[in-house]
Amino acid sequence: MGQDSADSRKRLLVWGALAIVYVVWGSTYLAIRITIETIPPLLSGAGRFLTAALVLGVAVRLLKGREAFRMTWRQAGGAALVGLLLLNGGNGMVAVAEQHISSGLAALLVASVPLWLVILRLLTRDRPKILTLAGVLVGFGGVAALSLNGGGSAADGTGIAIILLASLSWSVGSFLSSRIPMPADPFAASTVEMAVGGAGLALSAALLGEHVDLAAVSSRSWVALAYLILVGSLIGFTAYVWLLGNAPISLVSTYAYVNPVVAVLLGALVLSEPVTGSMVAAGVVIVIGVALVVSTERRGKAGPPETPEKPLQEPAAV
Repeated sequence: MGQDSADSRKRLLVWGALAIVYVVWGSTYLAIRITIETIPPLLSGAGRFLTAALVLGVAVRLLKGREAFRMTWRQAGGAALVGLLLLNGGNGMVAVAEQHISSGLAALLVASVPLWLVILRLLTRDRPKILTLAGVLVGFGGVAALSLNGGGSAADGTGIAIILLASLSWSVGSFLSSRIPMPADPFAASTVEMAVGGAGLALSAALLGEHVDLAAVSSRSWVALAYLILVGSLIGFTAYVWLLGNAPISLVSTYAYVNPVVAVLLGALVLSEPVTGSMVAAGVVIVIGVALVVSTERRGKAGPPETPEKPLQEPAAV
């Protein structure tokens, strides 16, 4: 009886954490779009990740002690490189792209990350399964359709090009993170990644001449930025890391094709972003391709373990 109760509680916790990852990481695209209404994209990202790194670092130090941050210079360098690729190159370019395209379209194109990962595996002479390759072809067919016609909306070609580069940068960072030395503690690793990624975004903002007039920042942009820091980065990340240790990875990985659906719905409901028939059709094709890749890779794959994205690197956001 006691075991049944414990199992039921565990299932509730798993689905509760999964719901957090689904909704929170899917909502970060909307939050980014609202933040950059009055805060420059790179500066907002710098503030987000530097603040989140400080909060997470203090929490890890208090809860786990100094040992959690014990790492070699190579491990610290690995985390720094991954942070630059994921947060500076990935999240930073997503925010820049959302100045030109809708948050829903951005989320659908970022959903191609698991497809890029398969391409990177092919380049390193790994041999994915036939169904995995079929999923890549299907998914990139949807990406091509969205890229060529903007989902049937008046999307800016510059924004689409930037979001595709962001997805590629994110994919390279995710790919390298399992193949180079990294800190043993995932929370400490993410602290380093966010600190270095945030610093990289601040430097990029300075080089590109971004500046912010605090008096001109709207209250909704401040609220959206606070949401990204506290909910998107910290709560979503904690829920995801907990899931990795308490739920099947095949279940956890479903966020890769649920997040874009959530993002499209929220963008339409909150900001009245256009959702065209061709955008929905291409989005469904991408989600089917990603679902095929993820489900096939989770069933007894021969290659090294791999997740579509690393913890806290939501997309995006995440």
